[in-house]
Amino acid sequence: MKKLTFSSIFSQLLLLIFVIVWIVPTFGLFISSLRDKDVLAISGWWTSFTTTEVNEIYRTEGNESQIKEGDHYYIKGNLFGEDKGKQIFRFGVTSKNIDEFEVGDKAMFKDKTEITVFENGDYIWKSQEEFKKKKGKRVFVSAKSPPSFTLDNYKEVLFKEGLGQAFLNTFAVALPSTIIPLIICSFFAYALTWMKFYGRDILLASIIASLVVPLQMSLIPILTVYNDFGALFGVAAKSYPGIWMAHTGFGLASTTFLLWNFLKSLPSEMMEAAKVDGATHYDTFLKIVVPLSIPAFASIFILQFLWVWNDLLVGLVFLDKHPSEIILTAKLKELLGSRGENWEILTTGAFVSMTVPLFIFFSLQRYFIRGLVAGSIKG
Repeated sequence: MKKLTFSSIFSQLLLLIFVIVWIVPTFGLFISSLRDKDVLAISGWWTSFTTTEVNEIYRTEGNESQIKEGDHYYIKGNLFGEDKGKQIFRFGVTSKNIDEFEVGDKAMFKDKTEITVFENGDYIWKSQEEFKKKKGKRVFVSAKSPPSFTLDNYKEVLFKEGLGQAFLNTFAVALPSTIIPLIICSFFAYALTWMKFYGRDILLASIIASLVVPLQMSLIPILTVYNDFGALFGVAAKSYPGIWMAHTGFGLASTTFLLWNFLKSLPSEMMEAAKVDGATHYDTFLKIVVPLSIPAFASIFILQFLWVWNDLLVGLVFLDKHPSEIILTAKLKELLGSRGENWEILTTGAFVSMTVPLFIFFSLQRYFIRGLVAGSIKG
C-alpha cells in the first residue's frame, strides 16, 4: 500500500475544490431553471429546498363578483387563484404597513369597507353599500412558500420562445463544423508526420504560427473572400455551408497541430513494417493510424464541438437571425435583451444550451485525457 505524501494529498484536495467550484454553479443553474419566477426573483436557489417567506401583492375581484346577503354586499374569492400551496401569516391593506394584520382579522379600507383574509388565501370583502368599481383592491400579504418546482419554464422556452428551433439549428451547424475539419486535418497531420516532401517543416511552422492569430483579426478577410466566391458561384453569403467553411478554416490550425502531436508519438517501426508489407499510405492511415488514434480523435472532437457550440461571433456574422437559421447562443442573446428581467427564462435557456456539451463530454471523457497527453511521451 502506497504511503500518501503531502503533495498527493494537496493535489487531491485541489482537484476536489475544482470539482466543487464547477458543480455548484451548474447545480444552482439547474435548480433555478425549475423554480417559479416570483420565488426566483426574491430568493437564491439554495433556499429552494426550504420554506421561504415572501411579501407579495394581490388584487381582489371587482364589482362583477359581488353578491348581496341580507343588508350587506360581499365579494368572496382567493388571492392566490390557481397558485395554491402558499400560507399567509400576515397581511395589510396599505403599502406603509404591509403586515399590519394577522390572518382572520378584519381590516378596513379607506372607503370604510372591510376585508378578512385567511391562511389559505381566501378572503371576504364586506360593504354596506353596493360595490361600484370594476377594479378590486390591493392586498399586501406575507406568506410562507413551500418548496416547489415546475417545468413551465422549459415549456415556455422550447415552444414559445423559439429556443427549440435554435437548438436544432445549432446541431446543424456544430456537427458538420466538427466532422469536416477533423477529417481534413487527420489526412493533413498524417502527411506532415509520416510523409516526406519539400517544404514540410516550413508548412508545419506556418501552422504553429497561425495559432496565435486572433479569430477577430481573420474574420473580416475570410468573410470578404467567401462573399467573392459566393457571388462567383451563386452561393448565399449567409448560409449553413458558409458557416461550415468558416468554422473549418478557424479550426484547421489547432486541430492539425493536436493530431500531429499525437501521430508523431506512434511507433515508427509499425509504419516501416507496413511499408515493407507493401501497404500504401492510404492503407496505413486507415488500418493502422485511425484505430490507434481514436483517443486523439475523441478529444479533438470534444474541443472543436464545444468551441462551435458555444460560438456567438461567427454565428452572428455568417448566419441570419431568421428563426430557421439563428443559433442557440444568438437566441439567448436576444432573450437577454428582450427578457432581461425574467431570470427563469434565461436560466432555463442557459441550462438547455449546456445539456449537449455535457452529454458529449461525459460520453467521450475516457478518451479525452488520454488523447491530450498521449503526444507528450514518445513511443
